[in-house]
Amino acid sequence: MKAPSISIFLFSFFLLLSSYSIAAQPFDYPTANLSITWTNAITAPHSVSFTDGSTVRAILLKSSFGYGPRYACGFYCNGTCTSYLFAVFIVQTNSGAGMVLPAIGFPQVVWSANRNHPVKLGATLSLAATGELVLRDADGSHVWSTKTAGKSVSGMKITDSGNLVLFNSKKAVVWQSFDHPTDSLVPGQKLFEGQKLTAGISSTNWRKGLYSLHVTNRGLFAYLEANPRRVYYRYLINGRDKSTERSYVRFLNGSLSLFVHSAEPSKPDGVIRVPKASSAQYMKLMPDGHLKVWEWKDGWKVVADLFRVYRRA
Repeated sequence: MKAPSISIFLFSFFLLLSSYSIAAQPFDYPTANLSITWTNAITAPHSVSFTDGSTVRAILLKSSFGYGPRYACGFYCNGTCTSYLFAVFIVQTNSGAGMVLPAIGFPQVVWSANRNHPVKLGATLSLAATGELVLRDADGSHVWSTKTAGKSVSGMKITDSGNLVLFNSKKAVVWQSFDHPTDSLVPGQKLFEGQKLTAGISSTNWRKGLYSLHVTNRGLFAYLEANPRRVYYRYLINGRDKSTERSYVRFLNGSLSLFVHSAEPSKPDGVIRVPKASSAQYMKLMPDGHLKVWEWKDGWKVVADLFRVYRRA
């Protein structure tokens, strides 16, 4: 008689544990369909607060059901959380795809939408039936959009590489965040001629600051956006242009590689060495104008300052 009682007890225990795990650790949710709206509310699902004062409310999360750093997008704030960004960020997840480590695994923003206009509680993000992704503030005012209405968008996803993508019925990219960089690059990402990284004013003021990074058909240049604009770093590439593709740099594992007069699969025209990644990395143009590589090492640490060697007055 005791065995059935023990069996019933264990079944009830595991059923309760399973229900708790499902509630506490939401599953992988990397895609969204059209005609959906998310609201930046305290009661929103997938919301986690951290001991550095930051909070994320994830809308999409690409976890691959594994412990470690993963990409997500959603609302992000830091400090007093009176204003928020719609952003792509790196968070730590557990085996159930739940965001964890609020004591040290602070979210790292690698892309954001119209950071000159942060939004408030009550702001909304809508993936409209027209295929346009629209951010509105709490008062309903228009803050940002992808301008993709009528372009056959059928859904949205966050990729393993940290790219926020709107795609069509054939899974082809219609719009992607990689085409609109802010102040950071993630591994595999390219920065093309005609694009730029622009540093924020400070770690708590996300608005565009005074430093920018550009690629041209002459090389890589960083500017102090004063009057007049001044170059404070340059990596010149000499020689004849052998490529029909726009010049670009690409963040690879172990390098920031310059493809100025050539393109992959050819060898790069120049290389700035980066420590080989043992975990998640990203590269950020800092408010002081330095280009730093951050890596997860039981906390986010700077592993390289790429302008320390090549800096030019």
